[in-house]
Amino acid sequence: MTSWQPNERYPDPAVRVLDPAFNKYRLPLASVERLYTGCRWSEGPVYLGDNRCLLWSDIPNNRILRWDEETGAVSIFRKPSNNANGHTRDRSGRLVGCEHDTRRVVRTEYDGSITVLADSYNGKKLNSPNDVVVKSDHSVWFTDPTFGILGYYEGHKDESENTPAVYRLDATTGKLAMMTDEVAGPNGLAFSPDEKKLYVVASRAEPRRTIMVYDVVDNGAKLANGKILIDAGPGGSPDGFRVDVDGNLWCGWGMGSAELDGVRIFDPEGKPIGHIELPERAANVCFGGRYRNRLFMAASHSLYALYVNTQGALGG
Repeated sequence: MTSWQPNERYPDPAVRVLDPAFNKYRLPLASVERLYTGCRWSEGPVYLGDNRCLLWSDIPNNRILRWDEETGAVSIFRKPSNNANGHTRDRSGRLVGCEHDTRRVVRTEYDGSITVLADSYNGKKLNSPNDVVVKSDHSVWFTDPTFGILGYYEGHKDESENTPAVYRLDATTGKLAMMTDEVAGPNGLAFSPDEKKLYVVASRAEPRRTIMVYDVVDNGAKLANGKILIDAGPGGSPDGFRVDVDGNLWCGWGMGSAELDGVRIFDPEGKPIGHIELPERAANVCFGGRYRNRLFMAASHSLYALYVNTQGALGG
């Protein structure tokens, strides 16, 4: 990783316009800030507005960190974290997270107790839940690749009992349904602002990694018409992402080459319109701050932030 050198001039050259459509989202008087460094693999950021803080995962170090917006202090929120990965909040404000080591999706209740939402499908263990979102009907959607059971760095080595898939947990019945098992290495996921489309990263697609898009049908209970929305191209590597109120995808990106490390922004049709350069690969992002207009970026060893001229869509 190259040493971090914050830009002192405006506009920040690290925020690159790839298409004129991105100009409206780029604030000329905002620059990329590094909030913390010292992680082994940063993932799963989630903003808690009522506490004015951000939580994110440091998976190999088996901990969830907390950054305080008022003071800038970083502390340990949970350790051990069961090699926690992706996080979100449900529509009641409770923290929902994916755990590699225990192979489950959990919810943190208001009193701090843990409720297991899902740990098996058809009587067989999940693989290693990776990322999660909650829809406005309170259903919990998550991806379940095998990454956390391939070795002992981000979980523990174990056998896969279910095909990697995207799942939906019904909020009323508690029934877990497999939505699709056709995504190669399902990773990050997010809904369009109107929730009529679901985007899913296929991080093991060949020959190149892609972002798939599905129509959400049958009152939100099924997926249909899956197709490739974004071909990452040579060296491209999407991971976690979030969607803004205009339907643009802000995607953690990189690892192919240093020139691609950071966050790549696509319009709803899949056209690249902007790029935020970072000195390390960004694994996942979220929107936060008082107006949901601050993009937080969990990169390899660090946590970064950038104010932008849009807001994150609800449910991210």
